[in-house]
This record gives sequence, C-alpha cells and structure tokens, in this order.
Amino acid sequence: MDQFAAMRAFVKVVEAEGFSEAARQLELAVSSVTRQVNALEKLLHTQLLNRSTRSLSLTPQGRKYYDKAVQILQDVEEANLCVTEGNIPRGLLKVSLPVAFGRLHVAPLMHAFLVSCPEVRLDLRLSDTLSNPVEEELDIVIRIGNLDRSGATWLVRKLASYTRLVCGSPDYFARCGKPNHPNDLAQHNCLLFTYELGANIWQFQRSAEVCQVSVTGSLISNYSEVLRQVCLDGAGLMLMPTWLIGEDIRSGRLQAVLTEFQVQPQAQTDLGVYALYLSNRRHSLRVKAFIDFLVKRFGSPPYWEDLAL
Repeated sequence: MDQFAAMRAFVKVVEAEGFSEAARQLELAVSSVTRQVNALEKLLHTQLLNRSTRSLSLTPQGRKYYDKAVQILQDVEEANLCVTEGNIPRGLLKVSLPVAFGRLHVAPLMHAFLVSCPEVRLDLRLSDTLSNPVEEELDIVIRIGNLDRSGATWLVRKLASYTRLVCGSPDYFARCGKPNHPNDLAQHNCLLFTYELGANIWQFQRSAEVCQVSVTGSLISNYSEVLRQVCLDGAGLMLMPTWLIGEDIRSGRLQAVLTEFQVQPQAQTDLGVYALYLSNRRHSLRVKAFIDFLVKRFGSPPYWEDLAL
C-alpha cells in the first residue's frame, strides 16, 4: 500500500464529504478510493470514518488523524516546491478572485505577467463565493474587505488599499440635487449592495462627528456591477469602493459627494485587497512572483485612488 496515496485519498474524502466526489476530484475510480481508505484503516487498526448510506463523518480518532495528515501532505508539497521550481517561477498557479475586481484589475495585467514568467501557467477562477484553498487546492485566494484573521490557517499579504465613496451621475444630481450632509441621504434614492450585512446602514465620520444613516432605495443587488450600471444611468446614489468606480469618477461619468467625510460602513477601518495562501506555499516562486507583480502594478497608493477630488 502507498501510504501517502492512501492519506491523500482519506483527506480528499473528508473534504469532499463523500467517496464519489473525492474520486472525481482525484480522477480515480470510486472503488480505488474506497480500497485505499479501507487499507489505511487496516494499517492503523482504527476506524477513521463513520459510514452510512446517507452520511459520512469522522470518528474521534479520524479527526486526529485528518489534522495530522493534512499537515504532513502540505509539508510534502512544500518540500517538492523547493526543488521542482528551481530558480525561476514555473508550473501551474491556481488563483481564485472576485469577479468584478478580477475583470477590472487583474485580467488586463495577465498578459504582462505571463510574459514576465513564461514558464508559469495560470488557472484563474473568478467567483464571488469565498473559496477554500485546501479543498480546492488553490495557490492564492484574493479577498476584498476588512479581513478577519481570527482562526486563519493561511498567510496574508495586503496587495492594495481602497476607500469607499458615495457617488451618483450628473443627470441624477441635476434632477435631485446633491446631499450636503449624510443625513440628507434619507431623502435620496440609494442603491443597495446586499452582499454585505447591514447594507442599508451607511456610517460617516468627520473629525469627532460620527453619524449613521439608514438609507433606502428602489434597487438592491448582490452584484456590484449591476448597481454601477444603474447608477451610471441616473437612477440613484450608491456607496462603492474606489477600485470599482475610480475610472468613472475620473472621467466624470460619476461624481463623488460627501468627500469631506470618511465612509466606514459597519465600522470597517482596514479595507484592503488581500492575497491569502497556505503556509506550504511560502517558498513557492510562482506564488511570490504573482503577488509581487500585483503589488507593483497596483501601486502605493493604488492607481484607482488617483481621483483629484
């Protein structure tokens, strides 16, 4: 029995929550995965999994073994990376990133990155669903917002910062006027981004003055680019990050208001674009090259903050 292969099969069964899905991801027959896990349990003289026709769960001993097996397999992969990449970035790089940010700020840079690292192959996965780097075998996960590091099992590097602005189209302001104070927003049609909790509470701060405004509007959406388009068409105001609306403000298609206030919805103070990667990727040249490339191209401050407000 190849114990490493059996450990990998066992870990994949746990993460995939079943033998069939694990077999699909490993590109093996279900019977082969089943034999490997059975052989592992026989070797250990321990039942690792509780099996039934409808569910699969770890036994107490299985939980202990799973945690150790994950670490061992990550250590093996890290050891392999130290020698397989040599002195230059090479190999397949799997990256998960948000749809709108990826389209606007990562996709336009990828030709230049691939030219700079010709032996790297990219697998870019655009999704607004939070990805699990272990289960999906990802090298890098890019996330946006106020990153919660509690209980994190990955390493984190901040790629860039951003701010949030309230904005609207010139046509909207010509019809409805501009708010002079956050409290005026209660009289405006505010387009709401429902991807975040508390989307209808907008918080502002100016020196010692702090205010929270409950806003309403004719449209809510969980997709930021839908709100951006409707805002461009003159339907209302929106609160959005500079990485999404920076170019619209520079061109005059949108105008920012209440810029003397700092906008902090949900008291988020450390907004940023982050790259997350597992500790076994810390020595990967292709991971480092990709992250360094984005940091350099985004700039400090990032180019989407150059608004001349």
